[in-house]
Amino acid sequence: MKLRSHDRYDYVPLRGRKDYVWPDNRRLAVYFALNLEHFTFGDGLGAELVPAGPQPDVLNYAWRDYGNRVGAWYMLDAFDALDLPMAALVNSAMYDHAPQLVAACRARGDEIVGHGRTNAERQGVLGEAEERQLIAEVTSRIANEEGKTPEGWLGPWISQSHATPDVLAHAGYSYHLDWCMDDQPVWFRCRDGKKILSVPYPQEANDIPSIVVRKDGAEQFADIIVDQFDEMLELSQARPLVMGVALHAYIVGQPHRLRHLKRALRHIAAQRDAIWLTTPGAIARHCISLPAGIVP
Repeated sequence: MKLRSHDRYDYVPLRGRKDYVWPDNRRLAVYFALNLEHFTFGDGLGAELVPAGPQPDVLNYAWRDYGNRVGAWYMLDAFDALDLPMAALVNSAMYDHAPQLVAACRARGDEIVGHGRTNAERQGVLGEAEERQLIAEVTSRIANEEGKTPEGWLGPWISQSHATPDVLAHAGYSYHLDWCMDDQPVWFRCRDGKKILSVPYPQEANDIPSIVVRKDGAEQFADIIVDQFDEMLELSQARPLVMGVALHAYIVGQPHRLRHLKRALRHIAAQRDAIWLTTPGAIARHCISLPAGIVP
């Protein structure tokens, strides 16, 4: 029996793939992704500190809004202190809700990645025409605010329809972050002979699955980042790898968690000469520049 497949990429085992290097002959690319998200008040989806109560769910809404008002600023200070680059994964609603926060990321030179309109909704449940409209709306808003269109996309709640890679490719996106199936970038096949690159995005070194879902403590999450880094740095001696760290300011921007996150950031920054500290967009551009057939 042949199982249904997405038909986006082939199975290519990690061992035996063609070798390449990152800039300056580095073997491990490391990026940090800060999710900048806004949520509808009184309805819609949202991560929860405690089980949701009747709407309006003031406790959970206010907890999330702390990230934009306070936690993200603590985090930007921490990244500035260590001179660490970052990718800001931006809900377009942030330009109305917290424009100063997006502007601060812009001033740092951070990459701005499309992340839907709001994390109160999923795009994967939409029809293709509605999804196309959502992506066009977000792309236009980011382009108007930033002066250039975003290169990459992460769907709110990692939500894709069967058509999402096609819609993104036709909208001009060069990469997406939704699939966590590899530690190297992989090409996705799309309609009309187009393709889009899948850049690895973490679901383990990610504070929502770790802290919100698995209930890991702040120290444990920092240890996950450190252990992931140390092991991947060793593993990358054999092949180029990508390590991402996914962060949400309402979670790790809380001071008691921030203290442990800073420890992990310092650990990685201390080895900056051995790695490529970068952004997912720079990773995608490097892979796109390689000869055809190098990236699976």
